[in-house]
Amino acid sequence: MGEPEQTRRLVLGGPVPGVVTRCRDFTRRALTEWRWLPSDGSPAAVEAVEEAAEDVLLMVSELVTNACMHAGGPGALVLRHTADGLRMEVSDGSPEHPRRRSPGNPSVPGGHGLIVLERLSREWGWERNEAVGGKTVWAEVASPLAPPTDGPSSGGTAS
Repeated sequence: MGEPEQTRRLVLGGPVPGVVTRCRDFTRRALTEWRWLPSDGSPAAVEAVEEAAEDVLLMVSELVTNACMHAGGPGALVLRHTADGLRMEVSDGSPEHPRRRSPGNPSVPGGHGLIVLERLSREWGWERNEAVGGKTVWAEVASPLAPPTDGPSSGGTAS
């Protein structure tokens, strides 16, 4: 049997100054505590782990920023770590489901958060969260230390 799930929860109070930075710092500390470090220490393994951690930090930034911009701010950030991956969850008080903005000029800032989630996560989605009267948007990534699996990945899907 694999390692048990480890969970970290950061309770937030909506769109406060510095909330994205606070969530990134919280996530960085969790990744450090969970030792997302390569076992062999080779430069290629170190680079892969560092890249995976940067992807996670970017996804957390996007999830929190979207909650700030479209849902009155995040209520909580939850990180769920297992032997094979990480699930990031951001809850907010809006029942509106995430929507991709119509394709426009890619050089214009904004509107790319869900595209980032689709490209970097193995899967993402959202679910109603009755506890907060809104929703939880989540994204999952494989652990850079997990052995590769046979078969195709599920890709980024919303539920």
